[in-house]
Amino acid sequence: MAGTSGEAGLAPELLRRMDAYWRAANYLSVGQIYLYDNPLLREPLRPAHIKPRLLGHWGTTPGQNFIYVHLNRVIRQYDLDMIYISGPGHGGPAVVANTYLEGTYSEVYPDVSQDAAGLARLVRQFSFPGGIPSHAAPETPGSIHEGGELGYSLSHAFGAAFDNPDLVVACVIGDGEAETGPLATAWHGNKFLDPATDGAVLPILHLNGYKIANPAVLARISREELGELLRGCGWTPRFVEGDEPAAMHARMAAALDETVAEIRRIQHAARAEGATARPRWPMLVLATPKGWTGPKVVDGKPVEGTFRAHQVPLDDPAGNPEHLAQLEAWLRGYRPEELFDEAGRLRPELAELAPRGLRRMGANPHANGGLLLRGLRLPDFRDYAVAVPEPGAADAADTEVLGRFLRDVVRWNQEGRNFRIFGPDETVSNRLGAVFEATERQWEAPIEPGDEHLARAGRVMEVLSEHQCQGWLEGYLLTGRHGLFNSYEAFIHIVDSMFNQHAKWLKVTRRLAWRRPIASLNYLLASHVWRQDHNGFTHQDPGFIDHVINKKAEVVRVYLPPDANCLLSVIDHCLRSRHYVNVVVAGKHPAPQWLAMDEAVRHCAMGAGIWAWASSDQGAQPDVVMACAGDVPTLETLAAVAMLRQGLPELKVRVVNVVNLMKLQPEREHPHGLPDADFDALFTRDRPIIFAYHGYPWLIHRLTYRRTNHDNLHVRGYKEEGTITTPFDMTVLNDLDRYHLVQDVIDRLPQLGARGAYLKQEAQDKLVDHRRYITTYGQDMPEVRGWRWSAPAKGGTRAGL
Repeated sequence: MAGTSGEAGLAPELLRRMDAYWRAANYLSVGQIYLYDNPLLREPLRPAHIKPRLLGHWGTTPGQNFIYVHLNRVIRQYDLDMIYISGPGHGGPAVVANTYLEGTYSEVYPDVSQDAAGLARLVRQFSFPGGIPSHAAPETPGSIHEGGELGYSLSHAFGAAFDNPDLVVACVIGDGEAETGPLATAWHGNKFLDPATDGAVLPILHLNGYKIANPAVLARISREELGELLRGCGWTPRFVEGDEPAAMHARMAAALDETVAEIRRIQHAARAEGATARPRWPMLVLATPKGWTGPKVVDGKPVEGTFRAHQVPLDDPAGNPEHLAQLEAWLRGYRPEELFDEAGRLRPELAELAPRGLRRMGANPHANGGLLLRGLRLPDFRDYAVAVPEPGAADAADTEVLGRFLRDVVRWNQEGRNFRIFGPDETVSNRLGAVFEATERQWEAPIEPGDEHLARAGRVMEVLSEHQCQGWLEGYLLTGRHGLFNSYEAFIHIVDSMFNQHAKWLKVTRRLAWRRPIASLNYLLASHVWRQDHNGFTHQDPGFIDHVINKKAEVVRVYLPPDANCLLSVIDHCLRSRHYVNVVVAGKHPAPQWLAMDEAVRHCAMGAGIWAWASSDQGAQPDVVMACAGDVPTLETLAAVAMLRQGLPELKVRVVNVVNLMKLQPEREHPHGLPDADFDALFTRDRPIIFAYHGYPWLIHRLTYRRTNHDNLHVRGYKEEGTITTPFDMTVLNDLDRYHLVQDVIDRLPQLGARGAYLKQEAQDKLVDHRRYITTYGQDMPEVRGWRWSAPAKGGTRAGL
């Protein structure tokens, strides 16, 4: 078959030693799944040597061990800078075994030493209480991808390769993982990889035929059809197929030699000869039996080469003598006495096959990106401030202002090549277009006349797949760089599960001293729920915040800046932060600006505070607290306050704005949380609180349920009412508008009596007028569109912020 590698190449002695190294990795992998003790089989295997619970996945493991030993060879032969991504990360025994054999594991975990005692710890700890997980987890040296949830390996690989011109990212893709949507799209990452300035991604599609209980699609189509699929995605596949080890070693070695040569040819053409045509990068398709070298038949049923090899082929060796005998024969079939010396160390002639030092894939600093992380050069965000002579006197589009700051972040870090902006074709829509004054979108496919802001190299990465944007950014961060993901708020839900996995990774790595902190994953969510009036109900969903807050408090942060100056301050903070997920929700349409820059900096530093210039309770307890979080809720709250203070001038109103949502939690539950005394000082212990919130109201109740005054807290937010309508009508549909807020206050203050009744009637009348006006003219009433804050005569001074 065209594209199938031959068998010429390496010396027989080298291939023999590579086979022995592979046997050692397989032996340790089986040991990790099964053995509690007796790791070198120095005595006959007994039930007491078997773990009480057998957990792990054998099916993918021998194939990954085979790949790893061959990658070791080309790393040494060609002095490659390479990391390894295990897409079928449930083959964790393979990655652990290989990093142990190369010596990295024992350097990171000295108690898992290179001797019999260390081997005993190695096998016992796997999938064992107090030990290590069964996947390529954060605890595994060399891993940037756990692989517990399938679909993201190739996206991570491309993210790691961007701006790493000397790096080769070997990415093993399981044939089951290849059925996922994110992976199916990830093949097109080659249209965004610049051979002149980026590294190389080497996909290795591992066809072992089966998933948990079903055949894999790509393994069951013809090799011709599979080749057409991969070539149609822009790759040049080389097939390595078989089950006889000696022949397969020769074929794999030849295929890798050809592949490395082709990668180098592509890069030389781009870097030395100025080639600009998009290359067809090489990749491998490795077809081997599932559970290769394991039991062929168990209890009369075939196992090797079937779905039954997926997890634990022999499920009861401690209680079934026949299984125990099979397990011992399986283990002894690897001839451990030829692999390990009397002290339990890998024999020197095998150990020397592994790369040295930082060339070992488990020790490569790119797989511990915090080691390589350099801080961004950031301009002073204050230089981009919107002039706000008085609250509400100026209008600005918040993200448009931010775009000018990000433009210069790109400029200041062009030489360092360590900052990129990712997004699903929404950078301009989210009004960050100023960045294109400094860079272009990176795009390796043809560029047609009339295209805008496309180039072979650029700092903006756009593809209409939130999965790819997230995966690329994660790979970029995990290998020691910085980035920002901008998206429509509603559709960031597409990556809910990817966020989960990254947050879990951050949580675990915080307690691993050898894992250095990485740059935070920063989400900028624009085109948000309250200004999707033109796209309608499908585009209206603020629930990503709720999802994020489910994660550990030590990892997640959520910010709702009320205006452009606060947004600048927040983003500057986020770009400097480490090892968090920061979610920032901001508006993109022109809106009133509230705080001058110095005030914004102070307000954001506090995270929540009283806006004295909007309040009327100085020197006394307020009658009501009007709280808000988010740009539109802030606008509606201030409009309601103005109406209240004009109609009920004796009413004492306190306005509290919240930027950092985590301030609402007690400090014992989140490091940013306010102490109870400080929370009570802001929100009082016994006065009604009308809280206008950007998202779903119950989240505010959840964050504050332990607070003293929670029973007096009344939250208005998005309650799943939406359509194509006017901006203000979106707030009306969800009872978040100024007129509903005014009525809420009056309903909570029965002492207002008749005075409150008249103002409530006025608010109700305004809602009737609003409905009639928008259905007649198709836009909001002039008094809504043109509303401006004007402090009543008895209002507080601005200096009191």
